[in-house]
Amino acid sequence: MQPQDGSSVDPEEVARFDRLAETWWNPQGPMRALHQFNPVRVGFLGRLFGEHFRAALAEPTPGRLLAGLTILDIGCGGGILSEALCRLGATLTAIDPAPTNIAVARRHAEQAGLVIDYLCTTAEALAKEGKNFDVVLAMEVVEHVRDGKAFLATSARMVRPNGMLVVATLNRTLKSYAFAILGAEYVLGWLPKGTHKWEHFVTPRELAAAFKAAGLHVVGETGVVFNPFRGQWQESRDMDVNYMIAAERKG
Repeated sequence: MQPQDGSSVDPEEVARFDRLAETWWNPQGPMRALHQFNPVRVGFLGRLFGEHFRAALAEPTPGRLLAGLTILDIGCGGGILSEALCRLGATLTAIDPAPTNIAVARRHAEQAGLVIDYLCTTAEALAKEGKNFDVVLAMEVVEHVRDGKAFLATSARMVRPNGMLVVATLNRTLKSYAFAILGAEYVLGWLPKGTHKWEHFVTPRELAAAFKAAGLHVVGETGVVFNPFRGQWQESRDMDVNYMIAAERKG
């Protein structure tokens, strides 16, 4: 059954993440994989935005390379990515349907002296208000919603002309089942069991088709893999498991 507000939010997923909310900022807790993954996300996004919005960005100052950009972070959780981008100078609006997530995110940002507009709402509700941004992020979100196509169409509506929609998700391959579910959840314990459902994973081809239907076209992509020798995540040509993909709305 679809929620009454017409959103693509899955109430069971929201409840599960809400129960974990107080652990968001524990780098050794259930969210430790996101903490380890975050530098790769920030590096990819910083490089991508720096090149794409070069003319629109404010005069760069040390550490504030994204000053002048407005960014919407959908499904922000406790704010791990939002805070990193805010520190780079971007103006952040960050939303999540789980109220405890937003409470935790607001508290942590306040303690860090960061100004982020955290809202407990859905992408659909925000889109109905006519909001739009230079960048819309859906990072590790699309595999947790009820209707991925509808969610992406809604997210795309909030992208300004010459703006970008960036999605990070998991590819639906046998390799991803082995690594992201059996390995990460049941063998290594990197994620709580039940975090992912393989049938909800999305292929790059499916994402590209959804972008095209929404009037966007792909301008960048990268895979993300774990390097066991360095003990860290890094970008890769291998998109069989984790990957990020960016699409632009032409002005």
